[in-house]
Amino acid sequence: MELKFLASDRVEAFVSYIMQKKTVYAPQRAGKHSVALKKVADPGAVVLDYARTMQSVKKFFLPPRDELLQFNLADQSFAPAEVKPLDAVLLGIHSYDRAAIDRLDYNFSQGHAERNYLTRREGVVWVGVSFEPDEFHFSGSVGIRPHDTEGFDVFLTRARDGYLVEVLTNAGRELTAGFDLPATDQAKPQPGHFHQHIFLPQAKLNEVMGASYNNPVWEETAEKCVGCGSCNIVCPTCYCFNVEENVDIKVSGGTRERIWDGCMLREFTEVAGGEVFRGGLAERQRHRVMRKFKYLSDKTGHPWCVGCGRCTAYCTAGISIVSIVNRCISDYEKHAATAV
Repeated sequence: MELKFLASDRVEAFVSYIMQKKTVYAPQRAGKHSVALKKVADPGAVVLDYARTMQSVKKFFLPPRDELLQFNLADQSFAPAEVKPLDAVLLGIHSYDRAAIDRLDYNFSQGHAERNYLTRREGVVWVGVSFEPDEFHFSGSVGIRPHDTEGFDVFLTRARDGYLVEVLTNAGRELTAGFDLPATDQAKPQPGHFHQHIFLPQAKLNEVMGASYNNPVWEETAEKCVGCGSCNIVCPTCYCFNVEENVDIKVSGGTRERIWDGCMLREFTEVAGGEVFRGGLAERQRHRVMRKFKYLSDKTGHPWCVGCGRCTAYCTAGISIVSIVNRCISDYEKHAATAV
């Protein structure tokens, strides 16, 4: 495939150009240190060289609070909420966040396909960008590299004085058509090295995690965990939610909404009568990690963790999912060695 070149001083012009064709959402500064994915109003505010956003692109397809229907108590009628395709460009997306959407696509298309999520997914053009792994990234351990182009329509790889541009699909060609992107003979640079690693492939990890149900690491981790649920909220592949109904002040009608929920919260498994099926933090930590590396992986063959590092980077107690998994691996291998 012919590589094209986008000079650093033309990025703003490129963003302006594609804004004429579609609404654009891209990473932008949010405060002094954070970067957030937001609708672009100023092309000059777009940031392509960043480590991660706190929230992933998941929020555009599965909003934190999502109206499902409106109801009228007077006549006992109801109507589903109107949901429209996003129909926009998602610019500057990292490979692990794109891979996370593939996993959510699977979750929401199994059985009875979920209307709201799948409708919002329509019309999206994906423009990816490479990233330099920081101390929290470990996506290479789950098979996702910084330069992976899978699922993208256009991909930008950081290079000398700009970006190498790969136009990968018809949607990408339509988006970039008319903007001058000269061909280049620059070779794609080697991706940066990861500082965090899980030391087993997923095929073997299923076996390890299956043998780790009673590992003391869960209790040890629970001693530090505060049960805030931050890891669930920032995870790009967590999709659990609660459903609540809100009645208006006149008690004449209201709305049914779903809101993000997470398995690290005590109330997540609370049922009528006050029974809580995973009341302890150790049980919840185990469930969270098993969901990423065992339960869904047994069915699909893929880890449900994409190695973005958010759960560790934003953990209020400094808990590392990589350390937990590697501890399970180490204990499993020690047990296997002594059993011989």
